[in-house]
Amino acid sequence: MNEPTAANLAVELTRRAVESARPDAPVVPDRPRPARVASARLRVAGSLHSVARWVEPRPAKVCQPG
Repeated sequence: MNEPTAANLAVELTRRAVESARPDAPVVPDRPRPARVASARLRVAGSLHSVARWVEPRPAKVCQPG
């Protein structure tokens, strides 16, 4: 690392990560996700599910002698 800014940033981020494991560390709640993201996820999941049904392999027809 030849960049002092990158080195300082790496040290700061590492320090924050290490100190966040301390028992007296402050608890930062996750930000609530907007509702539009949830509806988009449902649409994408439905599309992927239909594609999965479309490309699902079918059992091969086996010709048995006899």
